[in-house]
Amino acid sequence: MTTAFDPFRLGGVDLANRIVMAPMTRSRAHGQGTTPTDLMAEYYAQRAGAGLIVTEGTQPSVVGQGYPDTPGLHSAEQVVAWRQVTDAVHRAGGVIFAQLMHTGRIGDAGLLPGDLVPVGPSAVAPQGEVYTHEGPKPFQAPRALTEADIAQTIDDFARAARNAIDAGFDGVELHGANGYLIHQFLSSNANRRTDGWGGTIEGRVRFAAAVTTAVAGAIGGDKVGLRVSPGNPLHDIAEDDLEQTYKTLVSGIAELGLAYLHIMESPGRRALTTGLRAQWPAALILNPNTHPAPTGPDALALVEDGTADLISFGALFLANPDLPARLAAGGPFNTPDRTSFFGGDHRGYTDYPPLA
Repeated sequence: MTTAFDPFRLGGVDLANRIVMAPMTRSRAHGQGTTPTDLMAEYYAQRAGAGLIVTEGTQPSVVGQGYPDTPGLHSAEQVVAWRQVTDAVHRAGGVIFAQLMHTGRIGDAGLLPGDLVPVGPSAVAPQGEVYTHEGPKPFQAPRALTEADIAQTIDDFARAARNAIDAGFDGVELHGANGYLIHQFLSSNANRRTDGWGGTIEGRVRFAAAVTTAVAGAIGGDKVGLRVSPGNPLHDIAEDDLEQTYKTLVSGIAELGLAYLHIMESPGRRALTTGLRAQWPAALILNPNTHPAPTGPDALALVEDGTADLISFGALFLANPDLPARLAAGGPFNTPDRTSFFGGDHRGYTDYPPLA
């Protein structure tokens, strides 16, 4: 019987197990120019026992940043700084992919230099507030991307992917989930375009497919994964024709030879998950819906029964740097401290104790 502790060939890399550290924003890129720090290198190296680490969301361009103190991969300075992270993980025997996250309309102009403002598929403000150093602020309407802007954004993703490889990453994951830019194009309320980038299912999936195609062309499909969250309303997202949208997307990228599809599952969407798994030709990573509890040890059975090839853990990995060993031992598990999830220093970041 296959288990989550068995090795796995993912694209072009060999993984020691099928336990994935999910991408988690931690807002601790306190280095000059939103660069990773020594503390970030320690944090990721502590968790190198994962079969695969996927980093926190990392902006592919200046305008792609939506939160304070999140790292980028669009400057030479950032590439050099990320190298200390990848080197540390590799020395510890781990495999690490960079998640490329353009937040789109989720952000605030005060975070961006000059006269830049958040952008999106359409000039539609989401409901809700964004966190800033000055406190929460209501979302503002973004500037709608022009055809030229879209072409530049696709190129930004491809360039950031090449930067990731230069920085020593084993690959990249494209963040097409959680209400950020790629997901905004997939949605039917954030994307109100009537040109070829919206209006129909084929139009709404076009941007996600174009970004994925460009990145696969830049670094090789076997170094690329895509994360999606079908039916996730986070950041005021609505998706008409949900099942057909994702079936169309998966069909459109199936021939790119990608390393994996990573599904962040929403409540009541297991049938869609299994349908996409049947359609998808490569590895499937699943972050299963376990709301309101974080993904826990019971999720390992989803590898055994074939629902997924790998399982990703978020909060439990945050609090347990040696999570695979703890899962193998049946616990015990440290409890995540939610007050230290975003921003701060080593507390609630690198000071969670491993097993004795």
